[in-house]
Amino acid sequence: MDYGKLDTEKTNQRTEKLDSLSAFEIASLMNELDIGAIAAVKEALLPISQTAEAAAKRIPEGGRLIYMGAGTSGRLGVLDASECPPTFGVDNTMVVGIIAGGDGALRNAIEGAEDSEELAVQNLNDLGVNDKDVVVAISASGTAPYCIGALKRAKEAGAAAVSMCCNKNAKLSSYADIAIEMPTGPEALSGSTRLRAGTATKLALNIISTSTMVLMGKVYKNLMVDVRATNIKLKDRSVRITMKALDVERDEAERRLEEAGGSIKCAIIMKETGMDRESAMKALEEEKGYVRRVLEKAE
Repeated sequence: MDYGKLDTEKTNQRTEKLDSLSAFEIASLMNELDIGAIAAVKEALLPISQTAEAAAKRIPEGGRLIYMGAGTSGRLGVLDASECPPTFGVDNTMVVGIIAGGDGALRNAIEGAEDSEELAVQNLNDLGVNDKDVVVAISASGTAPYCIGALKRAKEAGAAAVSMCCNKNAKLSSYADIAIEMPTGPEALSGSTRLRAGTATKLALNIISTSTMVLMGKVYKNLMVDVRATNIKLKDRSVRITMKALDVERDEAERRLEEAGGSIKCAIIMKETGMDRESAMKALEEEKGYVRRVLEKAE
C-alpha cells in the first residue's frame, strides 16, 4: 500500500511555511482549514443518516451500536459511546466503543494494534457480536487492518457493517454495507489525522448517536428528557429541562419532577394529560418511550 498517495497523508501546500508563522497566524490558518471538515461531513450525510436509522431499528430488538478503531479514531468512538448513558439514560452496553489495544490505548499508543485483523475479530467475539448489532469501523486513512477485520467479522455475524473514513474510495469502504467517506484532504500538519480528519469524525459520530437516540424516542422537542441525573449539575439540568418542557417556574418543576419519581418524561405526560404517575408510565411503555406519541394519542 502506497500510503503517500492518500489525501490524508499528503502535504498541504497552504501550510508549507507553518514553522515560520506566529502563534496567531497558525491559529488563524488552522481555523480556516477546519471549515473543510464541516464540508466533508456534509458530503456524507446520506450514509451517516442511514447508519442512525439502522441503529435505531436494531437497538430496540436487542442490538448495539459498536464503534471500533485505532488511535485517534478509536478514542473518538470510545468518547462518543461513553457520553450516551448520562445524556440519554441508556445502559452502557447499548453504545459500545472499542479501541485497538484496549483501554490502555486511550492514553498511550499501543504499537501494532491497528495492524491486526485478528485482534478486531477477538474483540467482537468477546462482545458476542450478532445480527442485531451495527458495527462502525473508524479509520481516517481507510486502510487500518484492525477495522477491516472488524467489518469482515461483523458481516459474518450478520451485523450491519459501516465504514467511516476521511478519504474517497477508501479500501475499508469495500468491506462495508454502508460507507461513510468524508474527504478532509491534507492536514495542516502533514499526516496528523487527529486534526481535520479527527474533527470530521467527531462531528459524524455526534450526528449518528444523537440521531439514533432521537429516532428511539430519547428526546422530546430538542430536550434531553432521558438525561441521567448522576451529579449536581445534571440534577439541576433535569429541573431546567422540566421547566422548559412544561413552561413552569422552578418550584413547580421540582414538585412535578418529584411526583413523577424523577422522570422528566413522566412529569410532562402527567401535566399535559392529567394522568397519574402509574398511568403515565404505562402509556410511555406502550408507546416505547416516545413522549410525543403519548401526547398525540391522548388528544
